Amino acid sequence: MNLEDLVRLRRARDRMDRDYAKPLDVPALARTALMSPGHFSRSFRAAFGETPYSYLMTRRIERAKALLRRGDLTVTEVCFAVGCTSLGSFSSRFTELVGESPSSYRARRHDESAAIPPCVAKIHTRPVRNGEAKPGPRP
Repeated sequence: MNLEDLVRLRRARDRMDRDYAKPLDVPALARTALMSPGHFSRSFRAAFGETPYSYLMTRRIERAKALLRRGDLTVTEVCFAVGCTSLGSFSSRFTELVGESPSSYRARRHDESAAIPPCVAKIHTRPVRNGEAKPGPRP
């Protein structure tokens, strides 16, 4: 992969980081990278180790965790606030990445992380990808 392609892919990845709550699909992201959708998907995976969809969903779940920790929004409100259009898909993906359902995550106490600096908390609360999450405790 050449440097110019990598710069374009980073531009698309930056767009996902910034506009995660907006409707984004592979064709739109490919246009940002000035590539065809197929070439963009293959190149993104080769450069970053995951598909564009997987990367975008990880960003959305990461933001959803922060909103759920606040506790002032319902799971449905959080789902739509982070750009997901299906509560079922959101809940499934959240559970897959975090290891517990959004409702369980929201209901749990999160005070213990209040004393942790945000830059450190972000590293340790980042959702894992590719089914690496351990199942949470059963009630």
